[in-house]
Amino acid sequence: MSKEFEIQRKLAAVFAADVEGFSRLMSADENGTLRELADQRRILDEAIARHRGRIANTAGDSVLAEFPSVSDAVQCAVEAQQALEKNAVSLPEDRRVLFRIGIHLGDVTVSGCDLLGNGVNIASRLQSIADANGVVISSAAYEQVRKTLSLSFTDLGERRLKGLGDAVHAFALGEAKHEAKAESLERLILAGPGVALPLPDKPSIAVLPFQNMSGDAEQEYFADGVVEDIITALSRYPSLFVIARNSSFTYKGRAVDVKQVGRELGVRYVLEGSLRKVANRVRITAQLIEAETGNHVWAQRYDRELADIFAVQDEITEAATIAIAPAIADAELQRVMRKPPGSLDAWGAYQRGLWHLAKFSRDDTVLAETFFQQAMALDPAFAGGFHGLAAAQIQAASTFMTRTMPEALDSAEALARQAVGLDRANAEALTCLGRVLLLRGEYEGGRAEVERALAISPNLASAHGILGGTMIFSGSPKEGLVALERGIRLDPRDPRSGISVNQVVLAHYYAREYETAIQAAKRVIRSYPDHPLVYRWLAAALGQTGRIDEARAALAKAIAIAPASFDLYVRHRAPWHRPEDYAHMLDGLCKAGWSQD
Repeated sequence: MSKEFEIQRKLAAVFAADVEGFSRLMSADENGTLRELADQRRILDEAIARHRGRIANTAGDSVLAEFPSVSDAVQCAVEAQQALEKNAVSLPEDRRVLFRIGIHLGDVTVSGCDLLGNGVNIASRLQSIADANGVVISSAAYEQVRKTLSLSFTDLGERRLKGLGDAVHAFALGEAKHEAKAESLERLILAGPGVALPLPDKPSIAVLPFQNMSGDAEQEYFADGVVEDIITALSRYPSLFVIARNSSFTYKGRAVDVKQVGRELGVRYVLEGSLRKVANRVRITAQLIEAETGNHVWAQRYDRELADIFAVQDEITEAATIAIAPAIADAELQRVMRKPPGSLDAWGAYQRGLWHLAKFSRDDTVLAETFFQQAMALDPAFAGGFHGLAAAQIQAASTFMTRTMPEALDSAEALARQAVGLDRANAEALTCLGRVLLLRGEYEGGRAEVERALAISPNLASAHGILGGTMIFSGSPKEGLVALERGIRLDPRDPRSGISVNQVVLAHYYAREYETAIQAAKRVIRSYPDHPLVYRWLAAALGQTGRIDEARAALAKAIAIAPASFDLYVRHRAPWHRPEDYAHMLDGLCKAGWSQD
């Protein structure tokens, strides 16, 4: 066998590029397209060479290359796409020659100068699902660069790609379109009801509040609690995309069209039902509806003794899951539900506490603490009362200043650790502990607890939000934005989403993207004009850009709307702010006209 045809196998970073819509472009203007292709290929080939790549094959509009590292391949893709887009900007959008790029780290066969094998096939198929001028990489490639390159990625989940037997976990590179990505994130939060959200790749569901048919207003808490536990159980299946309670409950008490719910929450299925409790018996009816068509997929009625209520929830959860995703393996159908409290009275008190906590007012926060304490007294082995009280104490200190922060953090940490000790599989308790550690400035510990929570409950919106905050405050604002987006997408109608949006603003400020921070802050203010924190970041960003008159007005508003909050976070460094980030904030505020005297 000659050396030219010697076959070798090796591990390589494979880079596959192809022109988006090439057949359409050639059909419209063959000569013009070929001229543009030659011009764009020159830019792409030069970028590959600069990043130590080797072009293995070219065929028509496609390019196949290998790189010594995934980092080289990804950096080449970013640089090339930016240069290619800039070069094509003078042309009408429907005439631009733009590449899609796929990158994979895998085993390849080298035959002469060419690359063959499954690693090449995966890179090529990943390219096919990228947007025009976009980059999609495999999870194998992502693991190599997620901590070494300051780039943002969107998790596309498992994808079934043509010609490949197994699904491939894919990530879309977001750096080249960072501002557009942020705009999409803010649109999810601020647009409000009526905006259609895209469907996720995974089977997706929203569980609406069950109608209380008992004729007793007190049973509202009972019906709400049943629904929350169903949402919690469904959220623990990694193969499902489950909308969080806060967003589902915005439809409570309203006559709604499931098609409208599907559009507004971006889900394929809606679970709705009713509950009637008489003496010691309960009847629950539930039906699963395909939102787009209104077709009933599944319906069931359960008549049980009240003592069997948790078994009923379990049956509804498993039946709904099987109806939505019949391909889920038996191992994923294991029932990993929250431990039921030893007393329904304690459980009811916990539900009342959650209801008041979500009202997000000073008085309701006090009432929430009372109900969580009641739950703890009624059932000291029920974790919910402990982590619920911890959350209420943090809210009282950080937002309403009815507790001192050191006192609240000491108490909340003890409560959260007790909750975790009572139920180590309770994702809400782990998230609460992660939040407390973040607020103490213990970023690594906080992130570890939140990641444990997400391993148990991958669809827990609050855990994604705390993970995003941890990344932002620990010096990785762009990574934090990705996690925040995931949490917001899981809970797009959260009544308290102003907290997450404010973190979006300060993430852009920390990244020194001041204009983006200003625009984001203004969008927040249009929807949340009385938000106690966002004006501070608007003032700082305006100060950094030299727009002093606007900065002074925002500064005055920040002080007037929440003087105690402003004093707490400006005159004293909060423990979750790194010293350099705190100094960065003060620098902007001083430029806006604030005096430390």
